[in-house]
Amino acid sequence: MIVGLKEVLAEGKARGIAVGAFNTPNLECLTAVLEAAEELDVPVIVAHVQLHEAVSPLAYIGPTMLALAERSRVKVCVHLDHGEDFEYLKRAIDMGFSSVMIDCSTLPYEENVAYTRMVTEYAHAHGVDVEAELGALPQREGGAGEAAKDPSALYTKPELASDFVTRTGVDALAIAFGTAHGIYKTTPILNMDIISAVRERVDVPLVMHGGSGISDEQYREVIRRGIGKINYFSYMSAAGYEAARKKIEASEGTFFHDLTLAARNAMKKNVLKTLKVFSNIEE
Repeated sequence: MIVGLKEVLAEGKARGIAVGAFNTPNLECLTAVLEAAEELDVPVIVAHVQLHEAVSPLAYIGPTMLALAERSRVKVCVHLDHGEDFEYLKRAIDMGFSSVMIDCSTLPYEENVAYTRMVTEYAHAHGVDVEAELGALPQREGGAGEAAKDPSALYTKPELASDFVTRTGVDALAIAFGTAHGIYKTTPILNMDIISAVRERVDVPLVMHGGSGISDEQYREVIRRGIGKINYFSYMSAAGYEAARKKIEASEGTFFHDLTLAARNAMKKNVLKTLKVFSNIEE
């Protein structure tokens, strides 16, 4: 069933878990995520990133996400992630997405506040929840995961968090504390104290972007400190790619669907493992 971001994160909080948010740019990703969530009976977020428009147009993947989410046995938030402009966000809202993220994190603070508030007012008027970001990650969505030369310059400033949430009216806040989008080339150094400092100042759920590639222990620690939503994609997608590559190299199968099935099964396995960590489920 489709629910909003606030509802799915409230269920996660009540269960003492973080809700996984997975980019689903194609049917294989989407079915892998939904089947894994149903198998574990946990709420989940399926997301489309504006950056993936060239790979998978919103007009095609959006209705598919909505149709399969509605049929799911678990609560599913259908989310537009890293929306970069108002018109694109409106398309997702008007299509029926239950949540959107406006990403103005690279803008000056006051511009971030003003643009985010504009999006929030439109979304709330249409019954849609909103996530925004304060601070910024070193790479854009789909980046290489390299650390910035001075990552602390991108960290969320906890002293701004309450003002930002109050003035924008957002329902969830993504914060930056050392993670990066993409496949990590170096081990990320996380400043966990930022999570705690922001948690003390705001009541809305906190979100970790760049959630792939950190250790199980780090996942458990960020959840303990107050992260309620973890975005995850790169390592899931890489698992699918690796499975398809091995099938090609082994000369197994003749058709393209042989590759997509192998990729889907590998991604589901990766999602199952990840959701077990997020949900504190023993292997």
